[in-house]
Formats: sequence, C-alpha cells, structure tokens
Amino acid sequence: MIRKIQTESGLWIVALIFTAAGWGCSDSSSGNASDTPTTDTGSAFYSDSDTETATVEAGETDSRTDEQSVEDGNFCLPLDSPSGNVTRVTPDDAAGLREIVASAQTGDTILFESGTYPLNGDYIWIATPGITLRSESGNPEDVILDGNYQTTEIVTVAASDCTIAEITIQRAATHPIHVTSSDGGNTDNTRIYRVNIVDPGEQAIKINSHNSAMQVYADDGEVACSRIVLTDEGRPHVNMSATPCYTGGVDAHQARGWTIRDNQISGFYCQNGLSEHAVHFWRGCRDTVVERNILFNNARGVGFGLATSGDARTYSDHPCNSDGEMYVGHVGGVVQNNFIFASDSGLFASESGFDCGICLWSACDASVWHNTIVSTGEMFSAIEWRFGSTSATIANNLATHPLRERDGATATLAGNMENANLAEFADAAGGDLHLTVGAAAIDAGIRSISGLPTTDIDGDARDSIPDVGADEH
Repeated sequence: MIRKIQTESGLWIVALIFTAAGWGCSDSSSGNASDTPTTDTGSAFYSDSDTETATVEAGETDSRTDEQSVEDGNFCLPLDSPSGNVTRVTPDDAAGLREIVASAQTGDTILFESGTYPLNGDYIWIATPGITLRSESGNPEDVILDGNYQTTEIVTVAASDCTIAEITIQRAATHPIHVTSSDGGNTDNTRIYRVNIVDPGEQAIKINSHNSAMQVYADDGEVACSRIVLTDEGRPHVNMSATPCYTGGVDAHQARGWTIRDNQISGFYCQNGLSEHAVHFWRGCRDTVVERNILFNNARGVGFGLATSGDARTYSDHPCNSDGEMYVGHVGGVVQNNFIFASDSGLFASESGFDCGICLWSACDASVWHNTIVSTGEMFSAIEWRFGSTSATIANNLATHPLRERDGATATLAGNMENANLAEFADAAGGDLHLTVGAAAIDAGIRSISGLPTTDIDGDARDSIPDVGADEH
C-alpha cells in the first residue's frame, strides 16, 4: 500500500525530519511555480507499510535507538539534546555572531533561539574544531540566518568535526555554506544535518581545498536530511557574470569520502545558461556516496567529474590510472536509490532544459545502481557516461529516457530499463516515483553484481529478485 505522509506545521515525519515548506524552481530558467509539486515527495513522505508513521514534536527525539530507526527506514531523527558548554543567542545578537562563534571553544554549542537573524553583510567563520551551530527548537524553519544578498558566504567551516544543524540559511550572495581546508590542515568530518538552504546566489554548499598545493582538503563530510532550493524569487539573484547560471546544490572539488543522503534538492536552473548539478563532485573527488535523495526540477541531477583536463587532486595509489598522469575527475563512488525527476514547464522551456539525470564525465570505477529518473517532458540523457577516462557499472536503473554512452566511455550495463511509461509510477507529474501494481519494473532487476543495495529509497528490503529503480514495491 502506498500512502502519502505529509508534515503539518510544527510536526516532523520521523522518516525524514523536516517540515513541508513550499518548494521553488531550479537554476536555469524562470520556472513556473504552478508547475512545481505543491507537496513534498519521495521517501520522506511516502510509506509502503500499512502502519502509520509516527510524528514527533519539533525539538523532541524519538525513543528508538539509531539502529532501530535505520532499520525502520527512519534516517533523519532530530538531534539529541546538546552536551557540553552551550551559548544561547537571540536575534538581537545578529550583529555579534561572528565574534561569538570565534570565541567558542572545542565542544561548544551555539544554540539559536527562534527568529530571523539579519546579517547585513556580516558572516560566521568557524575556525575552531568541534563547534556546533543549531536551533534551540530543533525546527529548521524557526531560525533563519538571512544574508539578504549582502553577505557573501554566510557560514564558512574551516575546522574539523563541526556540525551545522536544524536551521535555515538563505539569500547568500555566493555560498550559504562553504566548507574549506585551512593552512592548519584538513577540514574533516563536517556534518550538515536537517538544514534548509534557500535561494543561494551561487552554489548552496561549496566544498573545496583552501590550498591544494599544500595538500590540505575538506574530506569525510555529510550532507543529510536537508532541503536545498532555488525559487522563482531567488533566480534573478543568481550570479550570471563570469559563467551564466553559476549556481547549483552541493558542489565539491578535490574532496574525498563525502556522503550526500536523504536530501531534497530542487529548482536549480536558469532561463539562460546551464547550472551546476544538484549534487556535483569533481576535480579529483573520490568515494562519494549519493543515496536516497529526491532531486527534482534541476537542469542536472548528480554529476561525478566534468572536465577532461586541468588541476585535480591525485592519490598516491593512482586509482584507475597506474602512472598517475591521466586526468580523472572522480574516482569510485556510488549513486544509488535516488528519485530524480522533472515536471516543470519552466525548466523544459529554458535554454538548456533537463540535461541529464546522472552524468559521469571523466569518472572512473563509478557505480550507478537502482535509481529512478523520470521526466514528463524532453530530456537529453537519463544517465550518461562520457570520455575515455570514464568507467562505470550501471545496473537496475529505471528511466523514461535513454541511457547514453558518449565520447569513448565504457560501462557495464545490466538490468536497466529505458523508455518507461509514466503510468508505471504512482504520480510521475507530482514526483511520487513509487511503482504501481503491475509495473513492468517489478521483479525485473538482477542480483548478480556484488555490492548492489539490499534496501530501497524507503529503507525497505529488496527481494531476491529486485525491482528495477529506487523503489522496491
């Protein structure tokens, strides 16, 4: 049984903890808000079980253990109560936030009382490891850090083991969150959890090295259970100067070991120019995991790699390239159990349209498994693999449009289904890509490839003969 579970004001769906604020459009053309889904979609709000999904008041924690919750498909529980030294701030402290955070010590939590914090050009820079920024209520919509397009980067993370959680960050002139290494070394283990990011001027979350010549990087982070959106109101503020439509969701250079999971990312397109992807890791990134995300009305969904030459991080074991001389944009990594779709007439009418769902360009040893890619309009490639340095295993993916090899790339293909009919899905136009009874994708997958996921986008176990796509009916 498929049941739509939708949040109410002040309540949280345990399966994916964030509220159902309105969604906007993408980064390549002025989309038509009336064509975007008016309800949240995907694993957050749909359940195949016959039991009701529990709700938790904002700020409370679920009584089950993390292990039990993951087994139940609940990947986004509220954070536990803060421990250690806690500094509470109010909107009246907005002008002094930079100094407050700068004076925090390792293990401290900056706890934001509800309200809007107008930054008026100021910013937050985290240079001490182990700092946490979070809302007091546990509801991201209760705390808004507003750059009003006067602040460039709103929060910069330049120290390890830091957490940003359960707040909204909006209207940055460039990046609402920037994770970067420092002269002091790597920035490792950043956690961005249950954060709303709205209307960035450039990429919503930027991850890169402060100085790659020093071989210091931003590694092993997580972006989880967050909402990242570009709306019609925000689209005119996108940076169009150096590169048309210079925006995107999560954009990383030379980063290793990041996990991007259980997020909703939408609206990244512009009327002119081609935006970055909803999730993009390139220039020598490695071992990225992109899973259980809902990506909709973006010009491009997930990207591993991009260019064929330039400066890229290299690794001492020379993966995919024994002599270490060939440019590789991304090494390894897996894209699995994602819903990627478009139904926005504004996106389809834009200069670049819906370009690709999953794009592997100069990406070696990539794995693309059990994704569902749907478009109600035109689309160039559901999945594409491009350039001679690209090698991939592409299995059990369900798509309404072609899978496409380009420019000498190689891939092992198994169990994929192209040109799927929209009637296969519960509500393709609305973004519910769960399978309907009798869908051709049911029991049509293969299990012979090692490493295929044993659960689906909802956390449900897959059968011995799995269904094709992100949903196991």
